[in-house]
Amino acid sequence: MLKLHGFAVSNYYNMVKLALLEKGLPFEEVPFNGGQSDDALQVSPRGKVPVLETEHGFISETSVIIEYIEQVHPEHALLPAEAYARAKVRELAKEIELYIELPARACYPEAFFGMQVDAVIKEKAKGELLAGFDTLKRNGVFSPYVAGDTLTLADLYFFYSVDLARGVGLKLFGQDLLEGFPQAKALFALIKENPHVQKIAADKDAQMPAFLEMIRSGKR
Repeated sequence: MLKLHGFAVSNYYNMVKLALLEKGLPFEEVPFNGGQSDDALQVSPRGKVPVLETEHGFISETSVIIEYIEQVHPEHALLPAEAYARAKVRELAKEIELYIELPARACYPEAFFGMQVDAVIKEKAKGELLAGFDTLKRNGVFSPYVAGDTLTLADLYFFYSVDLARGVGLKLFGQDLLEGFPQAKALFALIKENPHVQKIAADKDAQMPAFLEMIRSGKR
């Protein structure tokens, strides 16, 4: 059986978890916080979350894990069969990761954990986020999903990255990054109705107090 190593508060972990659930694949969740200990690095070469354990060994990096799942279990596809359409889904997912998730992540310590982020970093992140959302508006299809009429890899990145970025915008910049973007708001509402998404959210809520305590204690 596949084993998913990580923790329920990680948005990247939850992208993989949703992919597994959508495909109806049996898997075991293994608590794993990553880090630089010898034991952690035996599982994840960079000490990152998530990691998928297969019968052949460990796979890290979210996009690589999902590609592996897609290739080995093509049922309930998260990528289109046609080459151009598949490339467009990957393009959208990559744009969300590079131009929305990563700039927002630089501000997570202050937005969500009560720490301070340098003003220069915040200003840079704000500019990148505004440009990133403009890119998503131009390139996303939203009919109703990011790339078209079915849930794809792009929606996994959208749902578990854009909402956090929106939180950064509201808390640090006093700006709703989805203002004037009704298609994105409608898609959030639609995906939240998914039973698998609701299960993931419940698991995250249950683990959040312990995660916050770990952050405050400096154990991570």
